[in-house]
Amino acid sequence: MKRILLLSGLLIILFSACKKQTFNDTRQATIDNLKILAYIKANNIDSLTKTPSGLYYRIITTNPGAHPTVTDTVQVAYIGKMLNGTVFDTETNPIIVGMPGAIKGWQIGLPMIGADHINKAARIRLIIPSALAYADTGSTGGSVPPNQVVDYTIDLLGFYQ
Repeated sequence: MKRILLLSGLLIILFSACKKQTFNDTRQATIDNLKILAYIKANNIDSLTKTPSGLYYRIITTNPGAHPTVTDTVQVAYIGKMLNGTVFDTETNPIIVGMPGAIKGWQIGLPMIGADHINKAARIRLIIPSALAYADTGSTGGSVPPNQVVDYTIDLLGFYQ
């Protein structure tokens, strides 16, 4: 009987923890979306599209080339900033990034644009909710605090399978 009571208590605790995490994720997504909408309005940003994941994007420059996948390695130049305007990362010289190790917002956004190594770079703007960026842990090195929405403008110069 004691075992049954102990097992029941553990199950209640586990289910409560799962519900609480889901609520926090949903709550943070709502907070992020409100921040994004206020940012868009305050900065007169237009022509953004929202994906089902909550990512906002605008394709600025297209390229007729093939599109990378989440398993490819991309060559990019970019600027990343927080909604308060603080630039936390910038790469003006092209760098190589493995898509599997990139934040989810990049994995969703970069496959929307093409690259072919001959034509001009494709450019996309991504306003990324925290769950698709650095989540509740923040970035490595601390340049982006936890639960921050980030705004990236990325030039896709090429990619490799």
